[in-house]
Formats: sequence, C-alpha cells, structure tokens
Amino acid sequence: MTAPRATVRLQFHSGFPLDAALARLDYFAALGVSHVYASPLLTSRAGSMHGYDVVDCNAIDPEVGGEDALRRLVAGLRERGMGLILDIVPNHMGVGSENGWWMDVLRWGRESAYARHFDIDWRAPDPLVRGKLLLPNLGAPYAEVLAAGDLRLQFDADAGALGLRLYESVLPLSPASHAQALTDAGGHPAVDAFGRFTGRRMEAAAFAAAQRALAGAVAAEPDLRAALERAVAAHDPGDEAGRARLHALVERQHYRLVHWKLASDLVNYRRFFDINDLAGLRIERNPVFEDTHATIFRLYAEGLIDGVRCDHVDGLADPRGYCRKLRRRLSSLEKQRPADAPKGPAYVLVEKILGEGESLRTDWETDGTTGYEFMDQAAAVLHDARGEPALDALWRSVSDGGDFGTQARNARRQILVDSFVAELGRTARALFDAARADLATRDVSLAALHRVLVEILVHFPVYRTYIGVLGRDAVDEAVFARALAGARERVRIEDQALLERVADWLGGEPLRALPPGPVRHARERALRMFQQATSPVAAKAVEDTAGYRYGRLLSRNEVGAEPQHIGLAVEAFHAACAARAETVPDNLLATATHDHKRGEDLRLRIAALSEIAGDWTSQVRQWRARNDVLRIDTPERRAPAPQDELMLYQMLVGAWPLDLRVDDANGRDALADRLAGWQRKALREGKRRSRWTSPDEPYEDGCEAFLRRLLDGSQPEFLASLDAFVARIAPAAALSSLAQVVLRLTTPGVPDLYQGTEFWDFSMVDPDNRRPVDFDARERALAEAADDSELLSRWRDGRIKQRLVARLLDLRRRAPALFARGGYRPLAVAGAQAGHVIAFARERGDARVVVVVPRHPLALAEAAGVHLERPALPQGLWGDTHVVLPGGARTWRTLEGGTLQSDGRLALQATPPIAVLAALA
Repeated sequence: MTAPRATVRLQFHSGFPLDAALARLDYFAALGVSHVYASPLLTSRAGSMHGYDVVDCNAIDPEVGGEDALRRLVAGLRERGMGLILDIVPNHMGVGSENGWWMDVLRWGRESAYARHFDIDWRAPDPLVRGKLLLPNLGAPYAEVLAAGDLRLQFDADAGALGLRLYESVLPLSPASHAQALTDAGGHPAVDAFGRFTGRRMEAAAFAAAQRALAGAVAAEPDLRAALERAVAAHDPGDEAGRARLHALVERQHYRLVHWKLASDLVNYRRFFDINDLAGLRIERNPVFEDTHATIFRLYAEGLIDGVRCDHVDGLADPRGYCRKLRRRLSSLEKQRPADAPKGPAYVLVEKILGEGESLRTDWETDGTTGYEFMDQAAAVLHDARGEPALDALWRSVSDGGDFGTQARNARRQILVDSFVAELGRTARALFDAARADLATRDVSLAALHRVLVEILVHFPVYRTYIGVLGRDAVDEAVFARALAGARERVRIEDQALLERVADWLGGEPLRALPPGPVRHARERALRMFQQATSPVAAKAVEDTAGYRYGRLLSRNEVGAEPQHIGLAVEAFHAACAARAETVPDNLLATATHDHKRGEDLRLRIAALSEIAGDWTSQVRQWRARNDVLRIDTPERRAPAPQDELMLYQMLVGAWPLDLRVDDANGRDALADRLAGWQRKALREGKRRSRWTSPDEPYEDGCEAFLRRLLDGSQPEFLASLDAFVARIAPAAALSSLAQVVLRLTTPGVPDLYQGTEFWDFSMVDPDNRRPVDFDARERALAEAADDSELLSRWRDGRIKQRLVARLLDLRRRAPALFARGGYRPLAVAGAQAGHVIAFARERGDARVVVVVPRHPLALAEAAGVHLERPALPQGLWGDTHVVLPGGARTWRTLEGGTLQSDGRLALQATPPIAVLAALA
C-alpha cells in the first residue's frame, strides 16, 4: 500500500470503544485523514485506558467491542476509502491473573511451555530467588501479610483447583504442592489423581483433566467438598499451626512473594522500565514472535489492518532483526489480502526516540518513526534562542541543579540506585561471566565491573546502540566515544584499564572475530543485556526525572526533545526536512501524542516566553515577591521550593484557558484541579523531594495548597496580573501554533492528528491528555460555513485551527504524489524581518506548493510596539521583507481559494502571515 496521506490517532478503551470511532468516520473523512491510527487493540487488563498492558495476544479486547466491532469499523473505513494502522506491543505484556501464559509459568515454573516467552533470569544469585520467579506483589512485608490473613489457601470448586488468594487475586499452586495440600482431604480417586504430578511440562494437559474431574466430583459429592474445606482449614493463617503449614506451602511454589519495595533490588524478570506488572518478552525467539504476532498477521492477511506501529522497539534484544523479520512476514501475507484492501507493502513504524544527531537505521526496512524528533524540531524552530541568557539567569536564581546535561547525569545515577538495582546487577553479572569465560580476564572482580558499568550508563548519550556480530558501526562508535569520554573522568584510576576492556566487550571487538564457544556466547549475552538496559535507564532518567527537574523552559522538556537547546536555527530545520524527504519520506509527523508532557498549543504558549524572556523574568520576580506570604510551612521545608514555583507559573501561563474569565470561580477551580494533578505527578517524577515509592505528602499537599490559594479568588491582584500576561502573549502564541500546524501538514512525512487536537490543545501530561473528546462540537464546527474573518474574530473557540487543518489536508488529497514524494527546497527570504520567516517549497515535476509561516511573532510585534489581539500580524510590520519564489512569474492558487499573481517575489506586506500557495498540474 502507499503510505497514509494523514492519520488520526485514537485511544480506544471501554469509554471509547471501536463503535464510537465508527460513528465518527464521516467526520474524519471530511476532515481529510486517510487512516485511523489505533492504540493497541489486543486484549489488555480489565479497565485499561491505554492498551499497552496486553494479557492475551489471541483476541481483540472485548472492552472495545471485540473482533466483531473491529470488522464493523474496518467495513466503514473501506466504504470511505480509508485504512487502519494498529499499535502493537512486541516488548512486553501485562502480567497477573488475566494473563494465561504468566499463570502457566507460575504453576509450572521453568517447565512451563511459556517459561522462555518471558525474559526471566532463573539463575539469580540471591538464594531467595534462584530458580524461582520473584513476584513483588505484597503490600507489606511477607510476615505481616501472612499474619493479617491477606494470603490464604482457597479451593475453587468450579475450577477443581486449590490456589493462594492474595488480596483480590488468586495464584496457582505448583502441581506437586497442589497434590500435597490435598492430602488432608483424605482418599478419593479424584483427589488421589493429583498425587502423580511432579511438575513436568508434558503433564500439563493431564493436570487440567484432573482438575475437571475433581470439579465434577465436588459438584456431585457433598462429603468431598467438606473434606476439601477441611484441607483448606488446615492451612488457616489465623492460628500458628495453620500459618506454618501455609508458609511451608508457599515456599514450595515456583515463585517467591515479596514486598513490592524489594522489586528494584531483586526482580529477576525484565520489566518495561520499572513497572512491575509489565514483563518483558523474548521476542527474538521465533516461537515467541509467532505466538505474540499470530493475531496481528491474521488481521493483516484478512485485510483488517494495513500497517503497524511497533511500541518501544528499543526494548527488544535485536530491533533490526525484529523489524526485518516483521517486514518479511507481512510481505509474505500480501497475496492473501482481499481485493478491497490496499495493495502493496504494509506501513511499518517504530516508536523510537532519536538522540541529538541520531538517525533511524535505513536497513531496518521500516517506514520511519512515530515522529517525536519532528515534534522537537517543529517546536524548537519556533522558540527564540535569543531568550536563552535571560532564561538561564532566571533558572540559576532559583535552582542550583546545573544545566540539563548535569541534571540528566545526576538523574541517571539516582535511577540506577533507586529503580534499576536488579537490572544493573544482572548486566554486571553478564559482564562478569564474560570476564570469567576468558582466562586473560578471570581475575576481574564483579565489584569493579559494577563500578565501570555505572559510569558508562550514566554518561550514555542516547537511548541505545544496535551492535551486532560485526561490531559497532560509525554511529555506535561515536556514541561509545562520548560515553567513554565521560566515564573516564569518573572511574577510579585502578579501573581505567577495565573500562577500556569492557568497551571492547561491548562491541569494540566484533563478535564475529571470536571462535564459537563460551567466550563468544558470554559476550553475546552481555552485549544483549547491556543494550536492553540502556533504554529504560534513559527513559526514566532523562524523560521522566530530569525532564521534571529542569525548569528553565518547560516547553522544551518534551518526549524526544533536547531541553539543553532553547531554539533551532531555520537552516537546521530545513536540513532536517530535506534529509527526511531523502531517507524516510513516510515518517510520521507528530506534534501531540498520548505520551506528550504538554499539549501542542500549551507548549507553544510557553515557548512565547522565549521571545520576551526579559519581561518574563521581571514578571516572575514580581509574582514570587507578591506570593511569598502564600507559601506553606511543611515539617521539612516551605512549599513550594523556588524551582517548583517557577515551573508552576509557567504551567499557569501555558494552561490558562482562552475562554476563562478571572471572575469564573468554577472555571478557576477546574483549572486548579487539572494543575494539581500535573503538579503532584511532576513532583514525584522529579524525585527531588517526593517520589512514587515514598511520597512526601506534606510537601505535595503544601504545593497544592499554594496553587489553590493562587486561584481561589483571594488574590485578585495576582489573578488580574496573570490574566493580563496571558492576554499579552496568547494571540501570538496561537499564531505560532497555526504555523506549527502548517509545518506538520506540509513538510516531508505523514502528518498525524492526535484525537481532538484540531481544536486548541492545552492538555497536560497523562491522564489529562487522554480526556474524552467532544467530537460533536468538532463535527458541527467543520460543517459550519463561517467565513475566515468570522473565524479569526472568534479565534479562541479553536475553529480557525480546524479550518486550517481541513484545508491543508484537502490540499494533500489533491496533490498526493507531491506531498508523498516531492522534493523539499528552502526558499530565500530577504528584507528587514527575514529572521521572522520560514519559507520552503515542495516540488514534483511541474507541481509546486510554497509555504510561508511566521516565526517569533510576539517579538516582532512588540519590537514595533504593537499589541496583538488575534493570531494575525499587521502587514505594516514586514517592511521590505519578501520571499523569492520558484519558477519566476506565475499565477498561484491560495489556500483560501483565491489567486495570487507573482513576479517571482512574495512581498509579505501584501500577504497574510501564513501563506500556502499551490501551482498544481
């Protein structure tokens, strides 16, 4: 199939099932998107709001309507010439009683048919865990849970099985212990049948048959039920003897129950980041690949999906191998697809955060990433780097945390201690095995390897490398050079030589050069574990810790962004767009996602502060002085701390609704509720004074009380000042938002529209960014025939943004080849205000589209003493500024439907601040 023309990302859950999307297809088609881009649809945990906790790979989630609803949705899409892209989760599964594979592992241990589906280290050195699966499921220390009766034996008569009830869930017993626990029920053929099970994998079917027989016997024989109840009573934790029997039974299981706080130290399965109930899969094993993708492949073969978005590809052992295998399997199914399904290759994207200067490997055979790097580029080019000195000074005045690089390294070091002790230990032991496998390095100590490994991880500059048997390529070599340069400054002199040795083991010496045997095997395992360890460390430390600590300008603290850089030069933006057109023309382009920290329009309102950084600094100092009396004394400190207060002011300015009046108490309360949710999450993610595992609730409560005092109406002077400041910057920020829309819908790539963001998007981090969308209002707005002047006068309602989205998507529909494969040419801009313009052309054959958008409109207007009241610039601001157009004199069609005659120059004095001109065949 050809790549989508444009996608709309939808988050499916019980509150927005597949049939809800079916009812909106006419709207999406009228808006101009070609594909629905769906969140994961395989069966996830009950009540899941996101779908990334899949528990059954063989069925469409009944909470979103099941496969029947999917077929209805796809039929509706096909009727409108549209398609479906599905988010899939190859890295991990949700675990617990809803996951049959996981429960099978708990029952049969290493002999389970699924024991090698999950990435479990059965060789953990701690005798508490060795040979068992650690389950950090207890809400208190084990002895307390046992004494409280929160763990007890129970018999499920319908299932014919004993189990351990822990809180609201039931854990299976190993077959051998199950038989032993039944002995107290006395002799009975249905009971005695369990006596021969020893826990061998081949006995699983027989064990299930014995369960069914026991269930039937219990239903028919009341005396047997009473005997089984006596067996359960013998393990009652309410008395000492029963508690001892219960404990002995627990000890015989293939799992070890521990307090959840021990997870980071002892967990012996690979997790998704540090989330205990998301367990990593060994997708590199072909049986696992086939079992987890069987339904995905069937859906593709049957024409129910047209492509996939692969979540967290960096978590996999071999992302390149996975992507290439996925491509081959999908290609092999193309001939089976029905006649009404799009023809051609499947559309395959990977969720991948690219570091500074990093590109997606082209040999992965994917169509690109999900667009975090574009989200960074589009926002950065609309920030004003000239504000950096003033913003730096303001941040330094309230914080001693250093620049973002320092914050990120400090966060990495803390994360390794707080969240990834077990993962760090496993990786160090893998390196230790590699050392012991070679006679030349048998005297290397585990402690020394641990020290060296920490410094490499702390200074690692990207999410991960992709080193195979051939060793490092030039990109990975550069990554290691940066990591080692930082590590050399921190490791002990005695460990310097070992640091270089470890660097050799991690791809410096190609594995292919080693003969098959223990040394090569050990190094392969160490390299795999190292590369799987770097990405969760980076995600938790950089994105989810430093990003909540570093408050210089929150609009730059976004998924995939480079917060150390305020702005991006226009030339660098052009270079990135040209490179994308050349290498990944079908890359997704996103400016809002289910993972964003701040909505696309909130982000650009905060970005406007970079244009008036000096005034912002003065305003913050006034607010801090005025509001000093509102701060709360908590047992340890005053709340909020200065850096937390600065970040709060940025969010207040950024999130203040366009229609909120200062005297609207209910509106202020609603805003306070949303900001309080963001604030508490930010404090815990930042891990300075509070964290999820040990929250400092007095400090959090003090910060929330300060926030609510600001908005409760008792501070009218502050509210008036805040309202005036937002009114000053909001129109220009909205104009920058419209410019961002144009960049997303006209630069090389496939634009994605996150659900509902065709109206203004002032959402905050999840769950705020996943709130219900009022699609009725959006449908009515799209159907209205209001002229442009009316939309501009009522710009606060968001319809002007929707109109721009619809027009640009219609242009893409009329010129699909130009936007799909057209070249990208930066256009020369000359004149007094040339620095306030981004201009380029898309070209294919004789067809051309010229795009001109403003940059830093607030700075431009205020330098001329102009106060903007709407997202438009007076023409007198531009002076002699003009764009040199391609093709000489010609007639252009404007986006609004008019014509423009050009002599090869576009004078901005006579042009709207945003211009999209087309000359199509």
